[in-house]
Amino acid sequence: MAIIQQKTINSQVMLFDKEHFPKLSPKMFTGQFWQAQNAITGQAKGRSITYFFKHNKKEYVLRHYCRGGLIGKILDDQYLYTGLEQSRPWQEFRLLQHMQSLDLPCPTPVAAILNRNGLSYQADIISTRIPRAQDLHHILLNTKLSADIWKKIGRTVAEFHNNQIYHHDLNIHNIMLDDGYETYLIDFDKCQVKQGDKWKSSNMNRLKRSFEKERSLSNIHWQITDWETLTTAYNQATAR
Repeated sequence: MAIIQQKTINSQVMLFDKEHFPKLSPKMFTGQFWQAQNAITGQAKGRSITYFFKHNKKEYVLRHYCRGGLIGKILDDQYLYTGLEQSRPWQEFRLLQHMQSLDLPCPTPVAAILNRNGLSYQADIISTRIPRAQDLHHILLNTKLSADIWKKIGRTVAEFHNNQIYHHDLNIHNIMLDDGYETYLIDFDKCQVKQGDKWKSSNMNRLKRSFEKERSLSNIHWQITDWETLTTAYNQATAR
């Protein structure tokens, strides 16, 4: 069982799993630190650079919190501080813990940091990396998936929805498939446990729009019959 500890150093507060990082320090939340250790195994560019690194023979993902949209052009990585438990990293960390307790296919949270500066804060989170996995967008750039895999993706999304997990940014970049085509969801910033069912159809529509958008931009291997296969499996799994 994870041993989660909290540690404060000046204006920085860290939440961490002692089994993974027994001697965690703020500098370990920077890509520069892991680069100096020759531990970086890759990186991905989104709103900020996400680093993949290896530590004690395990692989991790380091992500910096950045805003999107118009407000992101002004505030970038600054968030209003209203308390630790209301902060983005603390909420995502707790949600990941909750989903792990339900055996949902998602990363394991291992560390988070909040650096407070007056009324605002900046933050980072470290989670485990899903072994031998790629995001669905990358896979579809090169490969056409079988109906069985589309069904598996639909059932996986249904598994989260059946447990009332609302994914704020459900899109094909946040769906991961490993080399055995097991399916996972990642990046749970701004996500939450959400009661009721009304939000689920709009969440699925968001996912559909991401397929349509990426097909128009990069001609991924996707067509409407794939979506129909995915949603049929999703509907069957949510009807149980």
